[in-house]
Amino acid sequence: MEFLSVFLPIILYIVAIILLIILIVLGIKCIAILDKIDRVVDNIEEKVNTFNGALSIIGKVSDGIASIGDSVIFGITSAVSKIFNKVKSKEENDYYE
Repeated sequence: MEFLSVFLPIILYIVAIILLIILIVLGIKCIAILDKIDRVVDNIEEKVNTFNGALSIIGKVSDGIASIGDSVIFGITSAVSKIFNKVKSKEENDYYE
């Protein structure tokens, strides 16, 4: 019994030291992996930022086209509503006569 009370703490200390060493090695490897990931993300960010100018131009062009389209549609709907208002007013005049 006395042997176990001396031997078990030694085994536990050895296992704890081995576990601590393994965790330190894993931590260092994780830091290295995170550094590589950071470099990749920075590279991707640089490449995406090169497209910002082109995307800005595309956005302005699409806004211009949408504005022109809205103007055309407004003109067409105005013309159609004027035609229907004239027809409607003629029908009302005929009705009252």
